[in-house]
Amino acid sequence: MKLEGKVAIITGAAQGIGAGVAREFLAEGCRVMIADIQKDKGAALAAELGGSDVCRFCECDVTRSDQVQALLDATLAAWGAIDIVVCNSGISRNGTILEISEEDFDEVIAVNLKGAFLVGRAGARWMVDNGVHGTIINMSSINAVVCSPTIVPYTVSKGGLNQLTAVMALGLAPHGIRVNGVGPGSIDTELLSKIFSTDPDVMRGILSRTPMQRLGTAKEIGRICVFLASEDSSYMTGQTIYADGGRLKLAYNVPVKEQAVE
Repeated sequence: MKLEGKVAIITGAAQGIGAGVAREFLAEGCRVMIADIQKDKGAALAAELGGSDVCRFCECDVTRSDQVQALLDATLAAWGAIDIVVCNSGISRNGTILEISEEDFDEVIAVNLKGAFLVGRAGARWMVDNGVHGTIINMSSINAVVCSPTIVPYTVSKGGLNQLTAVMALGLAPHGIRVNGVGPGSIDTELLSKIFSTDPDVMRGILSRTPMQRLGTAKEIGRICVFLASEDSSYMTGQTIYADGGRLKLAYNVPVKEQAVE
């Protein structure tokens, strides 16, 4: 098992990509603290994935440093160590630069960027103080590279997150801590499925820009995180891996086959 004996914190893990990462870490022998603001979903998932011996839940608002510290304290109380931190919490608010409100902009930046800063910094400080050569993974997006004019704060937050990954990697390399990112394309999660069920044209639009002609899965993102958290990537730091079905390399639309939408 690639992560046997390790302890991980995964934020935003009550559902979607975060839950997928948790499942893959557990399959590799890791103990996992699921953190989220969705208390009922998070607690239910932790129980489903094995219960207190291997998986626990801690309610945490990543924009608040006191709650981030409480998350670390709960993890250390449970298992006495922190080897891996996955900063996955993220939200989005729709609106062009002419429409988006200051409040929506601030909220997205606070969760997606400041949250990763607070959680990553707290985890890194503990690792340095305790001589742990750990790993930190930031969940970015292809929207750090390409832009949609209707999701202004999300795009800005992910661009900033890539730079946060880079500066963290440089600052923590002397301490033996690696920091990398994952930039998913369109992943089959609860949120995306809900959008597709109300507007099938959205799926057609996404697939027309995706050479592999399908959505990615949370499991696939989880496997990349396993790679980045393990010794398989021991000479990698400051990098962001894009798992997007070829989308970033495509300069034209591709024909779309009919897709069944559940």
